[in-house]
Amino acid sequence: MAGFRVPIGIAPGGRPAAACEISSEGVVAASMASGQLPVYAAESLPPASVEPSLNEGNIARTDAVTSTLRSALNRVQPKTKAVTVVVPDAAVRVFILDFDTFPAREEEAQAVLKVRLRKSVHFDVETAGISYQVLSLGSEIAGTQWRVLIAVIPSAVLTEYESAVRAAGYEPGAVMPSTLATLAAVDSQEALMAAHLSEKTLTTSIVSGDDILLYRMLELPDERETRKAEVQRAVAVASAFYEDKLQARPHRIFHSGMLSAVEFAELLDDPALSVSETVVKTGLGLSAAVGRHSIAGVTGALAGTVA
Repeated sequence: MAGFRVPIGIAPGGRPAAACEISSEGVVAASMASGQLPVYAAESLPPASVEPSLNEGNIARTDAVTSTLRSALNRVQPKTKAVTVVVPDAAVRVFILDFDTFPAREEEAQAVLKVRLRKSVHFDVETAGISYQVLSLGSEIAGTQWRVLIAVIPSAVLTEYESAVRAAGYEPGAVMPSTLATLAAVDSQEALMAAHLSEKTLTTSIVSGDDILLYRMLELPDERETRKAEVQRAVAVASAFYEDKLQARPHRIFHSGMLSAVEFAELLDDPALSVSETVVKTGLGLSAAVGRHSIAGVTGALAGTVA
């Protein structure tokens, strides 16, 4: 599980020059070509091949996932066998926690985190993959707190995704949840609001510079109208949080996931909030390579890497 213990926030760099995202919809792969833009490829999966959750059984059709991973990654011809693996938000729990003090040493920090996480998750944190990133430094003199971004994934779930990548002939060099990978693709020091929609979940977030002010994942119902109402409600909550924290109303939301920006705007039905793609495919000649699949996760996973 050492592959999960890497910087997980929006800061780029330190990851392999190849990446793959595994979702219910399919596999998206990307690799950096020396001095060029990333190369992308995507392959769809048969229905019910991946069932993201915190429980064992995420990879429901092992052969299908393995062969699809191998095909997608081989198409982008990475120069390294090590890849960053982007997994569904539903398979990971992400927290932003405040601490009065926070250890500098990795071993001590992990122990402190496990104590806090035992109160927040139902699975065994002793064996779980835990990664963290300090968002802001506290000061005992000033009486301020440390804010820490933490991602935790059950051991059995992490093993499933890593094993699928290894069976495809590659090595997981890092593991990231989809939304955090996507946020790494955003190159902006201005505050922004984002939403990542998958088949099962909606994750809303607010980023200001290198800080994540909000991260909220919501599991969505299957029924269409109820699902639409839940998405609209979640975005309204994020908008209110944005206005409260930043003293300004958001006018734009960055979208990634299974719908296009136009389709997500129709789903929101909010004329006061424009929708932009987090990573735009237009002009990159990618339509034949990836179809409707989002490239935001793998683009963020490659941010700052060098071929």
